[in-house]
Amino acid sequence: MNVLVTGGAGYIGSHTALSLLEAGHDVVVLDNLCNASQESLRRVEEIADRSLTFIEGDIRDRACLDQLFNEHSIHAVIHFAGLKAVGESVEQPLAYYATNVAGTVTLCQAMQQAGVFRLVFSSSATVYGPDAPVPYQENMPRGRTANPYGTSKSMVEQILEDVVRSDQSWSVALLRYFNPIGAHPSGRLGEDPQGIPNNLMPYIAQVAVGRRESLTIFGNDYATTDGTCIRDYLHVMDLAEGHVSALDRLTLSGAHIYNLGTGQGLSVIQMVEAFERISECSIPYQFAPRREGDLDAFWADSNKADAELGWQARRGLDDMMADTWRWQRQNPNGYRTNINTTSEGTS
Repeated sequence: MNVLVTGGAGYIGSHTALSLLEAGHDVVVLDNLCNASQESLRRVEEIADRSLTFIEGDIRDRACLDQLFNEHSIHAVIHFAGLKAVGESVEQPLAYYATNVAGTVTLCQAMQQAGVFRLVFSSSATVYGPDAPVPYQENMPRGRTANPYGTSKSMVEQILEDVVRSDQSWSVALLRYFNPIGAHPSGRLGEDPQGIPNNLMPYIAQVAVGRRESLTIFGNDYATTDGTCIRDYLHVMDLAEGHVSALDRLTLSGAHIYNLGTGQGLSVIQMVEAFERISECSIPYQFAPRREGDLDAFWADSNKADAELGWQARRGLDDMMADTWRWQRQNPNGYRTNINTTSEGTS
């Protein structure tokens, strides 16, 4: 199958492109490189010992999309392209709606024009909202959202469900992620955020490698065992393989929703301690007040993905930590060469 991967140069996109190549698919990547490096794709080709096609472009550019579909015989699309920083979405809501929502509409219009009706969408557990009980299950309704990023994911899910109802040619998988971490075990691919990381694990790893002085943990007064947030962390390679499994499912029309998580919640402190144990590095940290919108705890019920996709998270916490540390140790500055040091942090 010839698969278009939008945002395929990014963290999850590059690992998924690799999994697709290893599964025998042909891959076309579309990425505007605003938050990614083409170096990731060069390494994907190196690891897979197969080539892919890269097109630098934006999902909002209809002419670019039309040309892409005209020049390449695309059978399905895996759609990662979008903006994903919660705090930034509060500051720049129009940018998030223009890229995440309007960009997806433009992509779907181009797909429809080209007769391509199979789509795997990168959604998020944030669509369940702050009032949903844990573990999150796919039959729960979408809840109220706490920020424009979450709202954009919820809106796109609704749009795609409406599209499917209007035309049974469409087959769409809505994959609700929890907290992907880790890296490819080769150490050649990993998470390489630009600027101060928004996610916990790249920040911990950057402290360990000396790029940051310390970690700031936002909130130690949550209703959890150690007072810090609990999340469902899964290995990025498990997540990538979940996309390949979902792609195989798209022989059935309709919208198919799947949680991709481990079903186990771990606190921020537990994650720090696990990394220290595996890396044998000390991670200095300090506490700061909670961030608005952060929930005490949530994790997935992924039984549906197991039953219908044959997918389970297979890699454990030690694998996640070891692969994160291998990536950061071998690539202290990520895919770039310059280094900046600051003491700010994240949780």
